[in-house]
Amino acid sequence: MSEFFSNIDFMQYLWCFIIGGVLCIIAQILIDKTKLTPARVLVLYVTVGTILGGLGIYKYLVDFAGAGATVPLTGFGYNLAKGAIEGVKETGIIGAFTGGVKAAAGGIAAAIFFGYIASLISKPKIKKQ
Repeated sequence: MSEFFSNIDFMQYLWCFIIGGVLCIIAQILIDKTKLTPARVLVLYVTVGTILGGLGIYKYLVDFAGAGATVPLTGFGYNLAKGAIEGVKETGIIGAFTGGVKAAAGGIAAAIFFGYIASLISKPKIKKQ
């Protein structure tokens, strides 16, 4: 059992938790303190992740925080940008359109699958204005 714990980098887990948590706190503050809807915050996060990924800046956060930077929506945008850049290198301009989707296919499939499961087990309610 001690071999298991000797191979774990607890600082990496801590930074992953902190960075992911900070990204979530910022999103919650945007929702609570502005008139931005959750859908707009979602689009904002994906767009910011894509821009920072395309500029090569987000890679440093991913290298530092691991899943804390790749799991939130900014990580999805980063993954799209990274895939588009790789797609252009492999297949030219058409890769700009196909590379991002190919790189994010696992996340897209998981979102569809778990969204479907959630729709089966939850009961939708109309939000009162």
